[in-house]
Amino acid sequence: MILAAVFAAVAAVVVAAKLLEPRWPALYRGVLVAMILTPIAATGYAIYALWQQWIGWRELSLFLGFYVVTIIGTTLGYHRLVAHRSFETYPAVKAVLLVLGAMNFQGHPVNWAAYHLKHHAQADREGDPHSPREGFVHAHVGWLVKATPADRERYCKRLLQDRVVMFVDRTAVLWAVVGLVVPYALDGWKGLLWGGAVRIAFANHVTFAVNSICHLFGSRSFDTRDDSRNNWLIAVLALGEGWHNNHHAFPSMAYHGIGRRQLDISGLVLRALVALGLAWDVKGAPASLPRRLAEPAA
Repeated sequence: MILAAVFAAVAAVVVAAKLLEPRWPALYRGVLVAMILTPIAATGYAIYALWQQWIGWRELSLFLGFYVVTIIGTTLGYHRLVAHRSFETYPAVKAVLLVLGAMNFQGHPVNWAAYHLKHHAQADREGDPHSPREGFVHAHVGWLVKATPADRERYCKRLLQDRVVMFVDRTAVLWAVVGLVVPYALDGWKGLLWGGAVRIAFANHVTFAVNSICHLFGSRSFDTRDDSRNNWLIAVLALGEGWHNNHHAFPSMAYHGIGRRQLDISGLVLRALVALGLAWDVKGAPASLPRRLAEPAA
């Protein structure tokens, strides 16, 4: 309970710091570090608590439920829809996906897309915001603390004219807080711990792993100009994002898993949206998939 209270207090400080970010960037970076470390500390406490009392079904359901829907918000909303325009959907569906992504503590969708598109433009070369060639820790999380401001005008000018995207962009901090308030309202401090802090810790580091692990470990089906790799474990945990070499080979492709053996949960959700008439103009792989096999990964 004490750690959960600390987490809630830090979350409140983050809101204040985010509002003051343009004037005190150093303060914001300090709070950002605290917000990265606090969910990890909360997870350590949760593991310790498991020795005293096993997790209940309500807490487990909150953890898994919020984990899945907020990761989907990141993979389909922030990534495949906003950053790469891999499919089209109704404004209401777009808003729901982006709100879920913001609840995943992914920040402003326009900034997210700008950093990501810059990554693709300079992948594993000078200018890449998070290449492991500058170190694993840098790629995994360090870049967040020392990143230069997102170049919104250069990479995301089109998004600045999108009213739905800009609404979520302006209110992203609010939705992050909602992602903590809802599990607390459903199950008190235990809900906040498992559906909030622990869920954020897992989701954060699974998302970070796409930038770090998926440029270091795994297989390469396509001979891209960067170090991107397909990693089945990250693909499972990140609901399809771990097929990263496929993604770098065909960035606008909506389905990252190719073939039945490459599980892409986010892709399955997108297929469901298409079947329901809620998504269309889905970009797929080229008709004749040019599998330029690279050197097998060590």
